[in-house]
Amino acid sequence: MLYAQVVLPLAQPTYTFAVDESLSVGVGDAVVVQFGSSRYYTGIVWSLSAERPDYPRIKPILRRLYSFPLLTAEAMRVWEWVAEYYMATLGEVMRVALPSLAKPSATTIAELDERSIEPPTETFVALVEGLRSEEALAEYVAKHHRRAPRRTATMEYIASLAIERGSEDGFVPRRMVDVDAQALAALRAKGLITTERRARERNIGGADSFLLPKLSEAQTTALNTIRGAHAEGRVALLHGVTGSGKTEIYVHLIAEELAAGRDVMLLVPEIVITSQLIERLERIFEGRTTTYHSRLTPRRRGETFLRLATSTGGELIVGVRSALFLPMSNAGLIIIDEEHDPSYKQSDPAPRYNARDCAVVMGKIYGARVVLGSATPSLESYVNALSGKYQYVELNERWGDALLPEIVVSDTLRAVKRGERKTHFNLELLHSINDSLAEGKQAILFQNRRGYAPYIQCRTCGYSPRCPHCNVTLTQHNTSSRMECHYCGYSEPRRHVCPNCDTQDMSPMGFGTERVEEEISRLFPEARVARLDGDTSSSESSFRRIVREFEMGETDILVGTQILGKGFDFGGVTTVGILNADNLLSAPDFRAAERAFQLMTQVAGRAGRREERGRVVVQTSLPNHPVIREVALGDYRAMALVELREREAFGYPPYSHLVRLLLRHGDNEQLHKTSDFVAHLMRQKFGTRVLGPVAAAVERFRGEYRSEILLKIESGASMQRARTLLRDVLRITSEDKSHKSVIINVDIDAW
Repeated sequence: MLYAQVVLPLAQPTYTFAVDESLSVGVGDAVVVQFGSSRYYTGIVWSLSAERPDYPRIKPILRRLYSFPLLTAEAMRVWEWVAEYYMATLGEVMRVALPSLAKPSATTIAELDERSIEPPTETFVALVEGLRSEEALAEYVAKHHRRAPRRTATMEYIASLAIERGSEDGFVPRRMVDVDAQALAALRAKGLITTERRARERNIGGADSFLLPKLSEAQTTALNTIRGAHAEGRVALLHGVTGSGKTEIYVHLIAEELAAGRDVMLLVPEIVITSQLIERLERIFEGRTTTYHSRLTPRRRGETFLRLATSTGGELIVGVRSALFLPMSNAGLIIIDEEHDPSYKQSDPAPRYNARDCAVVMGKIYGARVVLGSATPSLESYVNALSGKYQYVELNERWGDALLPEIVVSDTLRAVKRGERKTHFNLELLHSINDSLAEGKQAILFQNRRGYAPYIQCRTCGYSPRCPHCNVTLTQHNTSSRMECHYCGYSEPRRHVCPNCDTQDMSPMGFGTERVEEEISRLFPEARVARLDGDTSSSESSFRRIVREFEMGETDILVGTQILGKGFDFGGVTTVGILNADNLLSAPDFRAAERAFQLMTQVAGRAGRREERGRVVVQTSLPNHPVIREVALGDYRAMALVELREREAFGYPPYSHLVRLLLRHGDNEQLHKTSDFVAHLMRQKFGTRVLGPVAAAVERFRGEYRSEILLKIESGASMQRARTLLRDVLRITSEDKSHKSVIINVDIDAW
């Protein structure tokens, strides 16, 4: 009798189950087990042992779920690293790594069977075993050719297809056999052919069919530098200005790996935003591209995972951060595009992993090459490049004849004093928009707040409506005539009368994309204006429609949030307006300057991506702010060096690891008691490295009060030791009856 340690999709350690001798179960297999009295789960066999644990009763594994291992040894090592580093259980990793239908659970076996899926299958055809040799087939054909020429011709055709495809057992997909069903049925009835259902094969074209883009001299130099870094086993950081042609370099690297039969994983921040990129990759690598993201149906995600688990390699996987856990049978290359993007960091649920950092570790485990690409690299990656840990590869010119846009800083306060401002637009920006429209070109306006106004306020008494569940003001939305909480989704009808003083003096304060769209439409009544934000693009179809219409020139002015800065390539845009740069700089976050630079640079990069030079107008009341100057000059290095000096002086990443503990409870008094208790325990172990507790930025969220404790572990110190000490703190807290009701979330390398 064997005993298996099984991982279940629960925030729990592994559990032991007995393996019956009749079951053929191995490490990495998916199995069905009963957990508790009335629940059946899919689990992953993590280890096997012949030694019986000292438990009075051990439940048996009921059956193996698939005919192949669900996880490879490399994938299991990745799971273990993620669980250990991000202080999660293997079960929590399993919950985010496997799609729901690849790990079905139910209250009865019958219900679990209904939810179970298998890899997509198709019919394969082969000659019967006795006719598969060349000699046997030739003898049969010679004997029956005169009486049954069509039958023997079909048999020779099937044999030739098997040879052409290099099929070792003679089977070929039925869809490739250009013979009607009746003829094949007759052959099968005579015992001349046999059929089987097998995992569906992808229609993969040959490597010689790749239509690769021609590279410029600068791109070729960058490509060769990346190849050199990979030959030395180093990660390459590709720092290319917006429009420099990083994608073309990716394509050449991908082609080399696919031609060698190896898998490639390309991670992007948001799948629908990069639809242009995916369509291009599918044209180049016909039949080899697999996309994976949350907008696919559960069945499609599950079947994709299972199909890749049985793949033999040579596939391009394009997806968001969750695609990181997809199976790769022969990993060759991992690319993280826009590696600086915050969406690569999982916030909830656990494990709160960073896909970029995990990809680097995966590269070592799988023996795969890794490329990080960005026009505005994260400071963590930049420091790794400066230290020589990563190979730094720079592209500082745009592809083709395109020039970097002219960036103009427009002083909002000065414009107000001089009467050079209409509503929320300086005349400098309005003139630039007018020039673009007169030339038949397009404009983009960026405002990083959706809705009509961030809040409304009574001008008489100062009252502002707030969310009853969260400690935030409600955002006014005119299209729905409602006020909404952008944290929990609560909404209520728009107020016109102040409930505090009964006056009709409720006025919108500030402005969001909805208000920008309204006012720019009034100022340019002949222009076709559209808005791209979370309200207008809640579905993939609406998102694609807005983008397609702007791309085809059917829209003149596009108003949007930070979604506009994520990889779009619009050829007709010659003006970009950044309406409120101050808002980006004032965020209560040590990364505010870095992120403001990244976002403004990325949005500015949408201008002038063809032969005509673009113009970017940055509206700000802080024209002399260092970050504004650095954006105007396009000087990433200056921004990075200033920020790195400050971070080093105050011990912030990348010169430390920042661990955030978020404590939550419905009773604020209980939360304060537990927060002080945890902070005291942490100071006993970590000393002055502990900051807080303090109220979270959103102190009350969905009815729960929240507080934060920060822990800074300096670079060079042992993170493994720090995690061990922190686990002791959490264990002591959970065992104390007066504190165990408070929920504590741990976020390693918090963004």
